[in-house]
Amino acid sequence: MKHAPPARSVLSAAMHKTNKTLLVTNDFPPRPGGIQAFLHNMALRLDPEQLVVYASTWKRTREGVEATAAFDAEQPFTVVRDRTTMLLPTPRVTRRAAGLLQEHGCTSVWFGAAAPLGLMAPALRRAGARRIVATTHGHEAGWAQLPAARTLLRRIGESTDTITYLGEYTRSRIAAALTPEAAGRMVQLPPGVDEKTFHPGSGGDLVRERLGLTDRPVVVCVSRLVPRKGQDTLIRAMPRILAAVPDAVLLVVGGGPYEKDLRRLAAETGVAGSVRFTGAVPWSELPAHYGAGDVFAMPCRTRRGGLDVEGLGIVYLEASATGLPVVAGDSGGAPDAVLDGETGWVVRGSDPDDSADRIVTLLGDAELRRRMGERGREWVEEKWRWDLLAEKLRGLL
Repeated sequence: MKHAPPARSVLSAAMHKTNKTLLVTNDFPPRPGGIQAFLHNMALRLDPEQLVVYASTWKRTREGVEATAAFDAEQPFTVVRDRTTMLLPTPRVTRRAAGLLQEHGCTSVWFGAAAPLGLMAPALRRAGARRIVATTHGHEAGWAQLPAARTLLRRIGESTDTITYLGEYTRSRIAAALTPEAAGRMVQLPPGVDEKTFHPGSGGDLVRERLGLTDRPVVVCVSRLVPRKGQDTLIRAMPRILAAVPDAVLLVVGGGPYEKDLRRLAAETGVAGSVRFTGAVPWSELPAHYGAGDVFAMPCRTRRGGLDVEGLGIVYLEASATGLPVVAGDSGGAPDAVLDGETGWVVRGSDPDDSADRIVTLLGDAELRRRMGERGREWVEEKWRWDLLAEKLRGLL
């Protein structure tokens, strides 16, 4: 004979069943990018029956529409696409979000990026949302410095239950724009690392062999090619690195609008023969490209008076998970992704000599590389695993 579960268990199950979440976001695959990967990895670790995603359309081209449809069909949760390529808190979008909230019986709302979509929070609260969480990234720290945008951030803070932040840098900047009460409700929720995907022995030897780098010391940089990331600083550092380690090579992994300038700089600096550009590589091949390096370096720097800033720098943590020591720039929250002196070093992002000194030290000391790489791997497993962070998100929702 079966026994009825205790009343508390029945109530708990009922509450879980009705605690459905609407994720409202512009940043979702197949649109590429770090925020997109962050949200998708978190979404995959939530109960798929309790999640509905309302997102913008990536591209209006035939190729973009087909890629989006194929991606959405593979997801375990419901994805609803808006016709626009950029969701804004307009009356139409707000009505659509409120309609989806009610249609699917959602009681929680998760804004993939607080600004500007969090301005819809009051309307969604009236539509039935009992819990509203807004995640922030790097750009909200920039908003906090502009008077008009600062006012909007304050409104978002007042109308949501929790605003999350990546690290201390972004927390301090964003909190300054909020009321003390809203700032007190902020919770850290950084992106995580899939430690099963990024790990030592991820296939780097094959990449080295394919590129003809088997016996050469490799400094690898994985990132979009844009000025803030500091690939130009690495190229300017190469003459000094090569003076100490003549067979060293800089492996620049990624694509972006800065590539032509970087190639020109490598030629002008006389190091083109020691710099390899891979262009954009499929996500599935990224772990192997990290693994092709002896040292990971990305000396990012803050630009445009603080408006163009690194929110965190997940690439440092992916490199650490792969067992590499890291050399990180001092932009924004990048230092939060490094235990300075333990998993790597933080350098002045605009100073090629600073980067060169640290890279030369690491290339010349295999034991130091091993020790920093192992500590980085331990730190990722302790603090930065997706499963740990997704559990925190579930609690917030």
